Amino acid sequence: MSPRPSGERGDLEPTEAESRRSARERALELLYESESKGVPVADVLAGLPLAPDPLAVELTTGVDAHRERIDDVLRRLVAPKWSLERLASVDRAVLRIATFELFEAPDRSQALVINEAVVLARRFGTDDSPRFVNGVLSAVAAEARPAGAEA
Repeated sequence: MSPRPSGERGDLEPTEAESRRSARERALELLYESESKGVPVADVLAGLPLAPDPLAVELTTGVDAHRERIDDVLRRLVAPKWSLERLASVDRAVLRIATFELFEAPDRSQALVINEAVVLARRFGTDDSPRFVNGVLSAVAAEARPAGAEA
């Protein structure tokens, strides 16, 4: 890990938020690899020399286990003339991860999940990805966690 710029924490241990962000990035990479190679997530995970962070495993296996439901939700909420399959692979993977978290991890803050997805979209997607991801996930969140349901 490279040293932090001046003004940031002096230690080199990642914060919990940084560690969770890294795990989400790793989950994105693993889902992208699975889709681009056309191999199951389990095979990608089994082929790794070192096991990834437990959160990365949870996210990748969770997306895989709930893929049908996740994709049904996303198909309904993405513009009717734009199929899920036409989305950029990175955007699709980011949306799947966040949709999984919004539906299956109610202990995680809705705002945090959406923000982390937007950060991933900004870092790995196109210039339009962050706004698109934010809009779709706002609709997903309204369905996954209706108003008043989150503490």
